[in-house]
Amino acid sequence: MRRRALELGFDACRFTTAEPPSSASQFQQWLASHRHGEMEYLQRNARKRIDPQQVLPGARSVLCLAASYTVPSSEFRVPSLSRSETRNPKPETSNGVVARYARYHDYHDVLGPRLKQLTGFVNRLGGAGTRSLWYVDTGPLLERDLAQRAGLGFVGKHTNLISRELGNWIFLAEIITTLELEPDLPEKNRCGTCARCIDACPTHAITGPFQLDARLCISYLTIELKGPIPVELRPAIGNRIYGCDDCLAACPWNRFAREGKLMKEHGRRDLEQPDLIELLSLDEAGFKRKFAGTPILRTKRRGLLRNVCVALGNIGDTTDLPALQRAARDPEPLIVEHARWAIDRIQKKSGAKEGKD
Repeated sequence: MRRRALELGFDACRFTTAEPPSSASQFQQWLASHRHGEMEYLQRNARKRIDPQQVLPGARSVLCLAASYTVPSSEFRVPSLSRSETRNPKPETSNGVVARYARYHDYHDVLGPRLKQLTGFVNRLGGAGTRSLWYVDTGPLLERDLAQRAGLGFVGKHTNLISRELGNWIFLAEIITTLELEPDLPEKNRCGTCARCIDACPTHAITGPFQLDARLCISYLTIELKGPIPVELRPAIGNRIYGCDDCLAACPWNRFAREGKLMKEHGRRDLEQPDLIELLSLDEAGFKRKFAGTPILRTKRRGLLRNVCVALGNIGDTTDLPALQRAARDPEPLIVEHARWAIDRIQKKSGAKEGKD
C-alpha cells in the first residue's frame, strides 16, 4: 500500500487508528474562544472533526499522506516585507507575494485523482465490504493531529505539521477506511527551544507555542476573511496578496527537506511575483482566466483586488495613484474602500517625504 502511494506521487504514507485525536478538547476550546474567526465551517463540523466514526461509521484506520512542495530555495527568492520593513517599506518593485502553495495548479485537482486511485486500491485489498473515503484538506478531520499520530511528522509551534524528511512545505491528504491496518508509531515533538516561527509572524498571530489566533493571521485575512481587513492590521500585511509563508520559511527543519517532484510539475511561474498594477486592472473575466485552476480563485476577484489595494497602500508611491483611483470607482464596495485607504496612505507618505525634503 505504501509502495502504491509512492508510485502515485505521494512523498510519504503512514497509518494510524480511527480513534479520536488527543487534541479534541483543545480544538473545542479554540473554537469556544472564537479564534477561528469567520471560518464557521469548522464549528459546523466540530463533532465530526473530533471523532472519525462520525465521518465513516465502522472506520478502523486512517492513511495519512504527504505531498511535498519544497523546491530549491533559489527558485523562490521573492521579495516580501518583514515586520520591521512594513513600518517603513522600501521595495524595489510593485510586485505582490503569493504564498508558495498557491504558485501551483490547485493541489486539490492534482492530488484528488491520485487519492481516488489509491482509495480503489485500498478497497480491493480489503475485499468485499470494505468502505473508504478520501480527503484533500477538505474533510472534517483533524488531519495534522492524525498525521502526527501516524508518524508523518509533528505539529510545530506555528501549528503546522513538520516532517523530518520533508520540512513543513507539505500538503496533507487522508483515506479513512474500515480496513484494519497496523498503525505506525507516533512522531514526538522536536521543536525544542526554537521559537523562530513565533518571532517571524508579522502580526503576532502565533500568540504562544502551539497557539494560533486565526483572526490575526495574514493567511486568514487575505484568503478566509470575506469582508474588510481590519485597518490596524493592514500595514503588517506588506505586499502579501494571498497568504503568508513567514512562519513556515523560518522553520530550520526545512534545511533537511527533500524536493517535491509531483507538485513541481504543476508550478505556475507567472504567480511568483505578480505585478500589482496589472492585477488591479483585471475584470471578472480576466481574473478567472488568469487564475483558472489555481487556489487563488477562492478569494474571488473582490477579495484579491482588496488585497492588492492593501499591498499598494503599503509599498506603492504616487505613480500608483491613477490605478488606485480607477479601483476606487469599481462597482464592488469592498474594493472601493480598500482603494481609498491605499490612496490616503500613499498621499500621507508622500507628503511626509516631501516635508523632509
